[in-house]
Amino acid sequence: SCTYAAIMTDADNNWGNNTESSVQSEASDAHFGVATTWDFYKNVFGRSGIKGDGKGSLSRTHYGSGYVNAFWQDSCFCMTYGDGSGNTHPLTALDVAAHEMTHGVTAATAGLNYSGESGGLNEATSDIFAAAVEFYENLPADPGDYLVGEKIDINGDGTPLRYMDKPSKDGDSADSWSPSLGNLDVHYSSGPANHFFYLLSEGSGAKTVNGVSYNSPTYDGQSVTGIGIQNAAAIWYRALTTYMTSTTDYAGARTATLSAAADLFGAYSPTYLAVADSWAAINVGNRIALGVNLAPVADQISGIGQAVSLQLDAYTTNTGSSLTYEATGLPDGLSISPSG
Repeated sequence: SCTYAAIMTDADNNWGNNTESSVQSEASDAHFGVATTWDFYKNVFGRSGIKGDGKGSLSRTHYGSGYVNAFWQDSCFCMTYGDGSGNTHPLTALDVAAHEMTHGVTAATAGLNYSGESGGLNEATSDIFAAAVEFYENLPADPGDYLVGEKIDINGDGTPLRYMDKPSKDGDSADSWSPSLGNLDVHYSSGPANHFFYLLSEGSGAKTVNGVSYNSPTYDGQSVTGIGIQNAAAIWYRALTTYMTSTTDYAGARTATLSAAADLFGAYSPTYLAVADSWAAINVGNRIALGVNLAPVADQISGIGQAVSLQLDAYTTNTGSSLTYEATGLPDGLSISPSG
């Protein structure tokens, strides 16, 4: 549970002066973050409160001295914000508030374990909806972007904490999935999912969005066409709340988002195919071509007189269609056993 200081009060209802010298300014920012995130989840997804129970969340500001962090606690469904280095860079920016509150949404829905690949997806979910909240609110002083923590100057040089278009720009995050991804800190194994979301929202290549320049690469070297952040966020939210579980890994997240896309936009629709394209672009699964698809088959080496067996898996995207298998020109002793 959290131990709170006295509830902040004000005699004239004029809260802060937008400077760090006023302890009320950061409290006002934190409250604005709570209200905006609440409105986003309510107005966009019909979710009333973090737990979906209509109850609000408490925030604790000015935690410690020179505390360079903010964190969410499931035990009290509450947030804590430090004032940053030298107590001059409070971590009460809108995307930080939305990020932390989204940890509560994740805890109340999929419950993604905070370790391994599930932990990376947990962190990415918070970054994803932090970006979505920024685009939703569209503040003149803080328009939507795909940078994480760009207003808190946590690095001391004006750079953001994380980059969604190319996560490796932070020096630690991964751009694409690999078998060792789950061994990374969850803030860095979140990189591929953040990258997936950016690609799904905006597409690959160089572009400028709200004055910020991006240049997102793809693992497979093929381009991706974005579907817009509102559609991408809707797919991730349905995947999180309907299909993901505590142990969902990256492969499972692909399956979950494809199921969500099928629900919202139709199976094998252009939006559904864009989801598959975006996962393939971070090395999770294959792109889906309309028609008949043959799963990749690894090379097989055998010696003379040795028995061989090779399985080919194919599927069709044409609803209601079935496949038949036949082979011609097979060597002596080799036959095909088709099944559909």
